[in-house]
Amino acid sequence: MRTFDPEQFIEVKDAVLSTEREQKGIGTLGEKSLHRILKTYYEPLTALHEQKLGRYVADILNEDGVIEVQTRSLSVMRKKLEAFLEVTHVTVVHPVVHNKWVAWVDPETGEATKHRKSPKTGTLYDAFWELGGIPDLLLHPNLTLCLVMLDMEELRFLDGWGNGGKRGSSRCDRFPRALLSETFLSSRSDYAVFLPDSLPDVFTRRELASAANVRCDRRGVDALIRVLKATNVLSDAGMRGREKLYQRTDECKQIDQK
Repeated sequence: MRTFDPEQFIEVKDAVLSTEREQKGIGTLGEKSLHRILKTYYEPLTALHEQKLGRYVADILNEDGVIEVQTRSLSVMRKKLEAFLEVTHVTVVHPVVHNKWVAWVDPETGEATKHRKSPKTGTLYDAFWELGGIPDLLLHPNLTLCLVMLDMEELRFLDGWGNGGKRGSSRCDRFPRALLSETFLSSRSDYAVFLPDSLPDVFTRRELASAANVRCDRRGVDALIRVLKATNVLSDAGMRGREKLYQRTDECKQIDQK
């Protein structure tokens, strides 16, 4: 994997977008801009892109093994991932949006509005909904997840309904403004970091949601609980009235003591 280099990332982004403009927006194998940028950043040698390995084609196959750039759901790549994990090390690169600027595109004229910043700010916890799609693979000895925090620009078509066609609209494309951080997950200790130290010995899902500053719903705290239980960081601890209780596992406590 390339050493973390935000300046080089911008150079790669500009080069990829420039090529796309020259090709009038037609990307390799129909790829979207974000996927192409990340793939080119993590492996500049295009000869190592789209390499066949067994029944499947890897985004990148180099001396580090397989690198898969997955910008959408991780669950949809399960069969491909399982096949690769049997024969080599796999790094799955998954982007997480920190700040986002959105522009709206008229689908008939192609005219776009100026980008406006979304009031929402993303965190690494946003990735846990996707991680929950492959809970049994998260601690596989051949798997490393790379969560890439990005500032992003997004283009959306005005093809929905209400509010000028914005509700239910479809995404045209998106591309990053900046690379902010990389977080690698491969061991139980890596996941234990996401359990806030401020929590008491036994706690409810609402207390966990408050401490981690995540939504108290299935895409927020419930996704976090599912992943932390799958990686043996969290375990059930009975009930308090109608509320389930949770606690750190003995393995997690041993990590904290080190």
